[in-house]
Amino acid sequence: MAIDAGDTAFVFISTALVMLMTPAVGLFYGGLVRRKNIISMIALSFIAFSLVTVQWMLVGYTLVFGTDIGGVIGGLDHLGLAGVGMDGEGIPGLLFMAFQLTFAGVTLAIVTSGAAERVKISSFIVFGLLWTTLVYDPIAHWAWGGGWAQTMGVLDLAGGMAVEICSGFAALALCLVIGKRAGYGMYSMEPHNIPMTLIGGALLWFGWFGFNAGSVLSANGAAANALVTTNAAAAAGALAWLFASWYRGRPSSLGMISGAIGGLVAITPAASFVDPMGALAIGAVAGLLCYGAMLLRIKRSLDESLDAWAVHGVGGLWGTVATGVFAVAAVGGTAGLLAGNPGQLLVQVVCALAAMAYAFGMTYLLAKGVDRVMGLRVSEEEEYVGLDIAQHGESLQM
Repeated sequence: MAIDAGDTAFVFISTALVMLMTPAVGLFYGGLVRRKNIISMIALSFIAFSLVTVQWMLVGYTLVFGTDIGGVIGGLDHLGLAGVGMDGEGIPGLLFMAFQLTFAGVTLAIVTSGAAERVKISSFIVFGLLWTTLVYDPIAHWAWGGGWAQTMGVLDLAGGMAVEICSGFAALALCLVIGKRAGYGMYSMEPHNIPMTLIGGALLWFGWFGFNAGSVLSANGAAANALVTTNAAAAAGALAWLFASWYRGRPSSLGMISGAIGGLVAITPAASFVDPMGALAIGAVAGLLCYGAMLLRIKRSLDESLDAWAVHGVGGLWGTVATGVFAVAAVGGTAGLLAGNPGQLLVQVVCALAAMAYAFGMTYLLAKGVDRVMGLRVSEEEEYVGLDIAQHGESLQM
């Protein structure tokens, strides 16, 4: 199949949109931490993208999309991008590689939620390289690279397993290993700049059109459906969380944007398999479930306070399962439970639970190992001063 100029241009744009999501995560998280850690939080996202770029080109791409080995991991036939060039089917192979690179980059950036305001840069670099290679790459291969989940017939357009479940439950494991911030629960740690978080959330919403519609890899009706369902789920999630927080007190702007992200997360695996009405349902339920998960996290006093687990983990789990409920054969070629195919729901549940267990367990082991060898956490004095000065020698001047 020859290179298609329209499809290539579409994926070029989508790649740029998804790349924007990584610094957007930095802004989203940066507004949620204390003023003394904003530079550090944003910098972690840039570090994540840079690390993954190098890792992906050297070994990550082949571990995901190389020749399947036992349904678990890809072979080394594309080591150092061997055989990945300017030709391809529909779009150039190098462009597909770059598009998938942006997914891996934003996934590691999301995981930084679990260590906010207390992780050493050196330790994060080692952890990030190990985590991307041993956690993200295998799960991505399962879902997209010819692994066992894809063979089973899992429906996962843009990363319900590899991006959302993987990052959310990894953040939870990381926070359990690294421990709570000094003084957590004893004094206020309120977000220092909610408008910055809202801007980051808006950029994520914008970038998500490339994330989901771009994953169709073709400028066609399926991509249009993915764009519409993405927007519908985000809007429904935003309103669901807004009204839920309003019922409990006041309509929170931070809750509204968190609900939008929850809706976006949930529609990620389903965007080209469900119709717009199904997307509204998926997004609305995601807003309520993610809000409930946040309340549970607070009740259990877990310092995963940027809520990657509540939003990405729980939202991704729901979205992956919901794809098996709301899938419409006329849209994506496969029917779900509501269309008389309960078997698809079973496949989605098995794959979602496998991704959750692997991401949490392997992340916990990796974090424990890095902590034992290097120490994940900055000193108490550095944490008190703030990571902007302690780790970067910089501070926010206002």
